[in-house]
Amino acid sequence: MPNEILNENDIKTIIEKVIAELSLAGSTPDSSAAAENSVPADNNAAVCCGRAEEPVVVEDGYIDDITEHDLKEQFFVPNPEDKEGYIRMKQFTPARIGVWRAGPRYNTVSSLRFKADHATAQDAVFTSVPDEFVAECGFVASQTVCVDKDEYLTRPDLGKVLSVSERKRLKEELPKNAKVQLVVGDGLSSAAIIANIKEIMLSLKQGLRSYGIETGPIPFIKYARVGVEDEIGELTGSDVICLFIGERPGLVTAESMSAYIAYKPMINMPEARRTVVSNIHRGGSLPIETGAHIADIIKLMLDKKVSGVDLKL
Repeated sequence: MPNEILNENDIKTIIEKVIAELSLAGSTPDSSAAAENSVPADNNAAVCCGRAEEPVVVEDGYIDDITEHDLKEQFFVPNPEDKEGYIRMKQFTPARIGVWRAGPRYNTVSSLRFKADHATAQDAVFTSVPDEFVAECGFVASQTVCVDKDEYLTRPDLGKVLSVSERKRLKEELPKNAKVQLVVGDGLSSAAIIANIKEIMLSLKQGLRSYGIETGPIPFIKYARVGVEDEIGELTGSDVICLFIGERPGLVTAESMSAYIAYKPMINMPEARRTVVSNIHRGGSLPIETGAHIADIIKLMLDKKVSGVDLKL
């Protein structure tokens, strides 16, 4: 029947026969014995920290967020020569070690975690800090001249510039010639701001008060780049500007935030005049501790009247 056209039922029958033959071919005694001594390819019963996990039972159509599991506690290598040493090493790095494989590829749980972390990083970049969150924190909402996220990502230069109307409004609402002006910008990770800003502000303000330094209203700059703090410095005349901004997310975390601190910043000043405290997140520099550390740095800046490479910490 070389010229006969197969209908849908014929094609379905052929596929079912092929699948049945493949299943029979894969259940030979040799392959079954090998399977007993190998890590399961689909990882429905993955080995984690040396023990088998129960298969996931989905009752409501949803499973747990795979990104909530700590990579440092996951271990999939079968029969390691030095298991305890391997696990100790994992505690000092967020790198994906001890993930093992299924044939030439990553095993299923490791592959899914990689994709999930990548998706989380993308979400952090392309989503915005909710207006409700900004209002809840009591920030003064503002925005650079970028009109949307696409322009912000493709025109980094515009993320450093405030419009004439915004400059005028902030100049009226922010204190003049303050010792310290705190600023928050979304940057490249909205998740970083949401996860860290409340805790760090609490400890930072407390630390500054211990030095007799009070802070006023805090602007939140949407579509912000680091250089926007220079505009804030010029229009307020503050001694120190401290800008908190979301860092570019990676596969380790999408919640990392940085603080860029400068003494009397001005537009087009050298980047070497900025002091940076980075890697602020729950798996790095803890926000509640880093706030107190930044308060000490700001006090030193005010005393020495310098920042960046000229400030010896």
